[in-house]
Amino acid sequence: MLLLSAPHLLTIADSTPRADHGVLISDGEIVAIDTRDDLKRRFPDADERHYPHHVIMPGLVNTHGHLAMSLLRGLGESQPLEEWLQTTIWPLEARNVSAEFVRAGTELAIAEMISTGTTTASDMYFFPDAAADVAAASGFRAQIAAPLIDFPNIYTDGFEDALDKAAELRERWAGHALVQTALGPHAVNTVSDTSLAAITAIEGEPVQIHSHETEAEVAEVRAQYGRSPIDVMADTGLLSDRLQLVHMTAIDRHDIERVAVAGATISHCPHSNMKLASGACPVAELDAAGIPVGFGTDGAASNNSLDLFETTRLAALLAKHTTADAATLNAARALEMATIGGARVLGLEKRVGTLEVGKRADVTVIDISSVSMQPLNDLPAQLVHTGAGKEVRATYIDGVLVYDDGTFPTLDIQRTLANAREWQTRLAAIDR
Repeated sequence: MLLLSAPHLLTIADSTPRADHGVLISDGEIVAIDTRDDLKRRFPDADERHYPHHVIMPGLVNTHGHLAMSLLRGLGESQPLEEWLQTTIWPLEARNVSAEFVRAGTELAIAEMISTGTTTASDMYFFPDAAADVAAASGFRAQIAAPLIDFPNIYTDGFEDALDKAAELRERWAGHALVQTALGPHAVNTVSDTSLAAITAIEGEPVQIHSHETEAEVAEVRAQYGRSPIDVMADTGLLSDRLQLVHMTAIDRHDIERVAVAGATISHCPHSNMKLASGACPVAELDAAGIPVGFGTDGAASNNSLDLFETTRLAALLAKHTTADAATLNAARALEMATIGGARVLGLEKRVGTLEVGKRADVTVIDISSVSMQPLNDLPAQLVHTGAGKEVRATYIDGVLVYDDGTFPTLDIQRTLANAREWQTRLAAIDR
């Protein structure tokens, strides 16, 4: 058994930090939470790892990303969304993306995420089996969404081929302890209503889709179908409690009500949306409507950072700014969205997102002794607003130490960095 202890424990299951507490772990599961002294007395043979000036809390849940795109970080800077996609990203992907590319980029992304406190992420990208392989080998918890799109691309010959490959992915990873598969239709303007109906007919898997990302996208769908993307998904049967909607910046009251009634969830990607000037997701309205909301970094190519603490801070600030109300999305609520909120979005709330007996031991440990963290008047506020991702000292997934104060026990970090540099050289040599 493993005992993790620290002066501060934030379970997220309740909002009050606990002093001098610990978490007891056995076979990757949390089996007890109590004061450090009581746990040491009751379990004297447990292997204790005491963090003397730290806070222990649940690992963060990144609800949307394109992990391999970490290799495209910084390319096409300051371009608007459509120009960025059409003149920079898509041409580079067409010439370079392969299973090798995906493995290298996913390793880099996972290294960044575990070193900044994220223990679970959703990925939607080409060659999903390669990403799943890396996640499993790294001990990282992941939802791998098989990309579904109507037209041929670097991974599939069209929609039917994409469905076949999604079925193979699902069969291979069924029942895995860390890897969960999902269906990943790109968007309503790239996947027809007939294809959406076919996806609806596949039971038993989550579905993640980009939607309402920009006003232009919604206008395009309205021009084609005469109604909003949410209405199109509702008409095909896709709008349900297994649907994960990503972005949702251009959503109105009618669509909010439909999402709430259906029980669908939303991944809010504030950093990416702000960087590409795509709009602002109305988080306060969604929260008030009872819609589960989590945070996503999106890909590093449209964010530059996979630090979900940073994304959480931006989400809180953007919500305050757009509502002109400083009370909107306070730090404690923002942390909930970054942890248990994200778990709900991915359908993993019974396994992760809080520190509770019976849940899996996905834990991050943060050093709170730095100048920027003092004085510790409000722990949630310090974690959200002072760059806590850079203070992460340890990360555990399923009770396994995957990040330890600059070292990566489950990754060959030197190889990961060398691969990233090699891809930088290869991409720079291409005439875009």
